[in-house]
Amino acid sequence: MDYEKIIHNLIDSIVEDPASILIRIQEGKSSNDVVILIVAEKNDTARLIGHKGIIANSLREVVSIAGKSENKHVHLKFESFDEEKGE
Repeated sequence: MDYEKIIHNLIDSIVEDPASILIRIQEGKSSNDVVILIVAEKNDTARLIGHKGIIANSLREVVSIAGKSENKHVHLKFESFDEEKGE
């Protein structure tokens, strides 16, 4: 499944600069786990998380449903480029 395409379809209209979004897809702890990391500018990360995490939870729900068609548990994580530089 093309999780990157699904996520871009969901978030491109939410963020200011869709071209700056970095999406990394990694294997989880088990073969049924998929971890998707979305890295964006600080203000776009805030938009993707939303007030009280409501946008992030909605995105997680949609991606989770998509993963169930392949019997996968999809985990969505958010970071800003500022956080990544500090590591």
